[in-house]
Amino acid sequence: MSDLDRVLAAVDADLDASLERLFDFLRIPSISTDRAYAAECRRAGQWLADDLAGLGLTAQLNDTPGHPVVTGMSNIGAGKRVLFYGHYDVQPVDPLDLWENPPFEPKIVKGPNGVKRIVARGSSDDKGQVMTFVEACRAWLKVTGKLPVDVTILVEGEEETGGGNLPPFLVANKDRLAADIALVCDTSMWNATTPAITVSLRGMMHDEIVVTCANRDLHSGYYGGAAANPLHVLAKIIGAVHGEDGRITIPGFYDGVVEPPDEAKAQWAKLGLTPESFLGPIGLSQPIGEKGRSLVEMTTTRPTFEVNGMWGGYIGEGSKTVIPSIATAKITCRLVAGQDPAHVRDAVRAFVRARLPVDATVEFLSGEGSPAVAVSHDNPDLAKATMALKDEWGTPAVVIGAGGSIPIVGDFKKTLGQDTLLVGFALDDDRIHSPNEKYDLASFHKGIRSWVRILAALAA
Repeated sequence: MSDLDRVLAAVDADLDASLERLFDFLRIPSISTDRAYAAECRRAGQWLADDLAGLGLTAQLNDTPGHPVVTGMSNIGAGKRVLFYGHYDVQPVDPLDLWENPPFEPKIVKGPNGVKRIVARGSSDDKGQVMTFVEACRAWLKVTGKLPVDVTILVEGEEETGGGNLPPFLVANKDRLAADIALVCDTSMWNATTPAITVSLRGMMHDEIVVTCANRDLHSGYYGGAAANPLHVLAKIIGAVHGEDGRITIPGFYDGVVEPPDEAKAQWAKLGLTPESFLGPIGLSQPIGEKGRSLVEMTTTRPTFEVNGMWGGYIGEGSKTVIPSIATAKITCRLVAGQDPAHVRDAVRAFVRARLPVDATVEFLSGEGSPAVAVSHDNPDLAKATMALKDEWGTPAVVIGAGGSIPIVGDFKKTLGQDTLLVGFALDDDRIHSPNEKYDLASFHKGIRSWVRILAALAA
């Protein structure tokens, strides 16, 4: 047997012990947002640091102004180093009465079709995912006495509260955290049998648009038909943002956007994501995005302009016949690789100003943004990880983008200069942040085996 085969066999043989360790971790109520659980967060961090030290890693519980950051490092001189990121904090458990079992008393239950599930708060987000990587390292060390590549493990305790103390920690420890590539486990499979690697995350630009016309609210019977109404002005401007083909009409908005490779588009076309399956469950039937784009593209690799709130005048019960003096809209633009948030902000503001009628003025109250992050489809580590996942699951891994944002991935690129592969084994029905959170036993078991294979592949 090869070393890889022997390590995989050790993972299978040690599964019960791996579950016992995970259950010990899950029993710690590390709720980061509630100060009453600060000691429990520290206990969870210490538990993980002790476990990493037991593997022979140089482990440390690093204090921050908030909850501590756990680091663990191997130093075998492998020639290549990976940085693995996760978090040990969890969401609150409310409403408690909807849990079928106590949230910090993990147990295995059978779900539909007899599928075994680990049920507990943090089982999927993110303690279960963290431990898939730790257990993979444990198996390599147990069987061969070393890891295929050098590993730095970085696990924070504030992800669920915004992770504000981690970016300065990266800056202060830039040299110590140097690595060839970052690995993040806080993501999902495409489905229960198809693994996925997320290689792009959309960025964000958010702004608040305030249009003012008259110097006070006006009686609509006296001024109606003559006085400018800022709600009408703002609605007309917002309505002009999208053309009939679904494209955003703001000049310069698409500057820098790069088309995904044809091979990626072909892979996405085979995924079977349809309006019925994607939009049907939320009561919709047809996508409104750019014509000629797939749903996968619309939600992951194309930029967007969305109105998140719009108001002005009287919005209470009953009627008040006024023409408001002020109207406001909050907007967000999801950005893709190649777009500059400041350039998009300026383009949006120029678009609004160009459409203001006489007697209307505008003020912008935000304009903050963060760029998208993306890994090249030609990245050799991506190819290695993709093949490793196929070897484990028997199905080619989907290389996909994510429509949302994970800010720390941007910090890995900006501060540490590292690309990130996001490989997780959660499923859409894991009830993350909800009562009865679960993590399929297969996700945990095959997740460990997947990381075993990925570590070996990255060393090749």
